[in-house]
Amino acid sequence: MRNLIHLILIAVLPLITAIKLNASPEDDAKAVAALDTKYQAAVKANDATTMDQILADDFVLVTGRGSVFSKADLLDSARKKEATYERQDEEPGTQKVRVWANTAVVTALLWIKSVQGGKPADYKLWFSDTYVRTPTGWRYVFGQASLPLPKAEPK
Repeated sequence: MRNLIHLILIAVLPLITAIKLNASPEDDAKAVAALDTKYQAAVKANDATTMDQILADDFVLVTGRGSVFSKADLLDSARKKEATYERQDEEPGTQKVRVWANTAVVTALLWIKSVQGGKPADYKLWFSDTYVRTPTGWRYVFGQASLPLPKAEPK
């Protein structure tokens, strides 16, 4: 019986992988869009477990001020709750996902309202998040964020 289960797994796993690899660009874009939205929500909640599942082990984030953060840096910050977020949300209608085979890039306008080190922050920035398809699914491998945008003048 055990050998039969192994044979079935050997036969079925490549088919499942092939199905995932043959997803349409539209399906891939939807999957990556949902994953990026899930990641932003995990950051907002300081949910290091979910962040760990989405981030690639060799992940790198480069901010508009030139700071560089690794996966370990972000997970450590989330676990310590170094920032508390009221907002960490993509502005509706700004998210765009572009897919090229096994690579996808998400761009969106992000509104961040938080307290970090006792200092409040409230700003928007543009980001680009790069995802790569792996045998275990899409992983977030590289992020780049703009400088905070100037505050809009009241109309």
